[in-house]
Amino acid sequence: MPGGRVLISNGNPMEEIVGFSRAVKVGNFIAVGGTAPVDEDGKTVGVGDVFAQTTQCFEIIKAALEQAGSGIEDIVRTRVILTDIDLWKDAIEARKAYCTDSRPVDTIMAVSRFVNPEWLVEIEVDAVIPEIRHSK
Repeated sequence: MPGGRVLISNGNPMEEIVGFSRAVKVGNFIAVGGTAPVDEDGKTVGVGDVFAQTTQCFEIIKAALEQAGSGIEDIVRTRVILTDIDLWKDAIEARKAYCTDSRPVDTIMAVSRFVNPEWLVEIEVDAVIPEIRHSK
C-alpha cells in the first residue's frame, strides 16, 4: 500500500501495554521512537557505560530500519538524549560508527531521568528512503 502507514514492532511487550511502535513508516519516511539500551530480554546493556548503551540503541534502530525496508544510510536526523550531558562525547563517539557516512542532523539534549534508572541514553531517529529505492 503506497504511502500507507506501517507499524514496525520489535516484540517489546510494552508496545501493546503502552500503545506504541518501535517505528512508524509512512510513504518513504520512517520515525524511530526513543530507543533504550536493552537486550531481547529487556535487560539493560552496558550498565554505567554510555558508549555501550548508545551502540545498543543504534543496533536496535538499525534492525527497525531494516524491517521497514531502509537502513542506517537513510537516517536524516538523530536525537541523542542523555541523563548526564557531560557524557555527550562518549555517546557521539558511538553514534559516529553509524552516522559518519550519512551525516544526519543531530540534537543532543539532557533529561533528568528515564523510566529505568540504569539507562544513560535513549536515541531517536528519522529516516527517509530515497525515492529511487522507495518506488521499487
